[in-house]
Amino acid sequence: MSLVESLSVPKPVIIDRDIAAFYDVETRVVNQAVKRNIERFPEEFCFQLTEKEFHDWKSQIVISNKEKMGLRKAPYAFTEQGVAMLSAVLKSETDVKIV
Repeated sequence: MSLVESLSVPKPVIIDRDIAAFYDVETRVVNQAVKRNIERFPEEFCFQLTEKEFHDWKSQIVISNKEKMGLRKAPYAFTEQGVAMLSAVLKSETDVKIV
């Protein structure tokens, strides 16, 4: 499956767990960075999937535990601007190399 997911939004987005893997951090680190800097992430940059989007996204992934997939809540989706903003607030070795 491609890292970039096209959901019911007009722009391509990347899901929090994929961007976390890219930056070599845990997904919770990405989500904490967003919550601690929420004023930097307007809905055009980052949003949480709706229940329908979450269900549709999960149905596209084939893994053993299809019901939970290790997810307790809908993931965040980042637009290109959201990824750029995330790189400004994350503190990781990969982030330092990219910036």
